[in-house]
Amino acid sequence: MRTRSVLVVLYDGVQSLDVTGPLEVFAGAGTAAGEPDAYRVTTAAQGGEPVRTCSGLRLLPDEDLADVGPVHTLVIPGGDGTRDPDPALVARIRELAGRAERVVSVCTGAFLLAAAGLLAGRRATTHWAYCDALARRFPDIEVDPDPIHVRDGHIATSAGVTAGIDLALALVEEDLGRDTALLIARHLVVFLRRPGNQAQFSTQLAAQVAARHPLREVQQWIAEHPEDDLSVETLARRSALSPRHFARAFTAEVGVTPGRYVDGVRLEAARRRLEDTDDGIEEIARACGYGTPEAMRRAFVRALAAPPAEYRRRFRPNRTPCPTGEDH
Repeated sequence: MRTRSVLVVLYDGVQSLDVTGPLEVFAGAGTAAGEPDAYRVTTAAQGGEPVRTCSGLRLLPDEDLADVGPVHTLVIPGGDGTRDPDPALVARIRELAGRAERVVSVCTGAFLLAAAGLLAGRRATTHWAYCDALARRFPDIEVDPDPIHVRDGHIATSAGVTAGIDLALALVEEDLGRDTALLIARHLVVFLRRPGNQAQFSTQLAAQVAARHPLREVQQWIAEHPEDDLSVETLARRSALSPRHFARAFTAEVGVTPGRYVDGVRLEAARRRLEDTDDGIEEIARACGYGTPEAMRRAFVRALAAPPAEYRRRFRPNRTPCPTGEDH
């Protein structure tokens, strides 16, 4: 079997999980496949010196970045150190990427690829909280804030920490097959595998906690009762405000309209039940406030580009058959 070299670049201010997540996937995949030499994983930093991660963890690289030869897969993790990177680091990344078969970034590692000119004219993503900044700073990149990872040619970019694991699993599946990727995913106790076009759920994640107590109580009520009537009129009554005043105050304090917030909560609730239970599609639709399976199907296709049954298959490849209603 061909041995694929994987190089993870280290630098001061790197995010430790951006390093160790993909590293554990590649390092364990060969063993899972019964081919210990499937990947040769190394780390390198400028001067071969130890680096300090943004959490304070000290990492000792295997090599001096200047001495590294051509690699198959170049992995650029994110972290605070991407904000004002050393030009020499950026230049070396550019050189290594020019000879690599695959180039991968995790989270804000996309900023280093962009600074090296590697994403110009390409579609890319990063953590949802930094997508606007990436687009403003590098307008020649087509920044897509929704997917958890994006592949454009031989360059792949991913969202936050766990999305780097998803991307690494996708690459292992490409190299060694689905069974191997599934084995290593089970070993790491992660799902195999979130599809790259799955949304980052940025609206829900970015939503703020309201400052006023009545509005915070409404947010909690929505999360605990997605099946209830969550119209503006009903929620306004719970907060003792007029519908117009409630809608305006909620949007100002939470950052999204009540309707979009409810949509996000219901989608998240349905997504979890599809992943964690054997409940039928019709039952989940009722329990999460969609009313009908067709309404839930439309919401999933709109947000995730996959109907509920397909979403469940991707997340639970070995699940037991579910009750009727699974064909929606």
